[in-house]
Amino acid sequence: MSDTRIANVRAWQAFDSRGRPTVGCRVELASGAHGSVVVPSGASTGTHEVHELRDRAAQFNGMGVLAAVANAEGELARAVSGLDARDQHMVDAALRSADGTENLSVLGANAVLAISLGSAIASADHARRPLYETLVGAEDPLLPLPMVNIVSGGAHAGWSVDVQDVLVVPVGATSFEQAIEWSWGVRFAAEAIFTRSGWNAALVADEGGLSGNPSSNREMLHVVVDAIEQAGLVPGRDVAIAIDVAATQLLTDDGSYHLRAEGRTLTAGELVTEIDGWAQEFPLVSIEDPLGEDDWVTWSEATRRLAGRQIVGDDLFATSESRLATGVARGAANAILVKPNQNGTVSGAHDVLVAARSERYATVVSARSGDTEDAWLADLAVGWRAGQIKVGSLTRSERTGKWNRLLEIERCHAGCEFAGAAALGS
Repeated sequence: MSDTRIANVRAWQAFDSRGRPTVGCRVELASGAHGSVVVPSGASTGTHEVHELRDRAAQFNGMGVLAAVANAEGELARAVSGLDARDQHMVDAALRSADGTENLSVLGANAVLAISLGSAIASADHARRPLYETLVGAEDPLLPLPMVNIVSGGAHAGWSVDVQDVLVVPVGATSFEQAIEWSWGVRFAAEAIFTRSGWNAALVADEGGLSGNPSSNREMLHVVVDAIEQAGLVPGRDVAIAIDVAATQLLTDDGSYHLRAEGRTLTAGELVTEIDGWAQEFPLVSIEDPLGEDDWVTWSEATRRLAGRQIVGDDLFATSESRLATGVARGAANAILVKPNQNGTVSGAHDVLVAARSERYATVVSARSGDTEDAWLADLAVGWRAGQIKVGSLTRSERTGKWNRLLEIERCHAGCEFAGAAALGS
């Protein structure tokens, strides 16, 4: 066991894909094995997520993370020193105990996650095995069905339209390679549509999706359907559509939802009716965050009304076991987005995923809008057998790094099964 003890933690101020400071970290074991990571950060963050620690000083307009870096190398490093990196729950429990708050606001969730992930990667390095193989246990690894961003709005694209993301889901694909090839065809067909329409196809959002030109949410959906057809695929049969409404970002103080790009304000019920109309008109198989993060009553109603489709809770659940339990009790959603940096630790995020699967909720491992070039998320999705992954588009290296890792795993791990459309919740 002594070889796998955590011997040293080094941390530094790095940058995410939006150019904002974030925490980089290297965890070193007594054996000389190590794990390095640069943690991501979200733009449309929910209030129930764990809290990043920012310096709020003049440097980087208050976005610096030097205090979090110091905490990683100081109090958090001391908390895990000498612990066996193979015992992820023990390492993560020590990190949480050192912070002492549920939302990790004292020492910083960004610092905590960096050490948690670094430990997992170092343990895999010591074993000389891919990270996903150290996570899968007695089961076989599972390649996830991808959701690929095509057109973006909301907080990811300067509110050009209100829906945050329109994505494609290659439901007819029989391999991950085919799924990515089909998604690529749709992404670049959509770019051609933008160009022919006189729109600026060079404008891309935080996650690499096209942005800035469709005049309404419905037009954005039409563009994606047209792109599926122009890629030589059949909408609904080969490739379907997913949307991330990110409705918490649309919520006003009086409980209504303001579609600022369209100049309309809707009640919760009217918003559900609007989304239901899209679902009837377009091959929509997955709907993320159709309502605000605390509107449990309407969430439950929407889940019943939109039955037969995957209804995903992101801000609603915030990768929290307690919030997931509330959703299960209320019949809210049938799927959950799992984001390690919403929860703060690797084992905590995995525990949420396991709890969701036990309740027959579909699980989608997800990147963040401010992500990094690291590819560990792909390994988590495969090793945890999540079934689905949402990374962004097929441009920008912080996105393609994850897709490329999944293509590598498919090629190099003989017989690794592809989840396909069966992974979708309904």
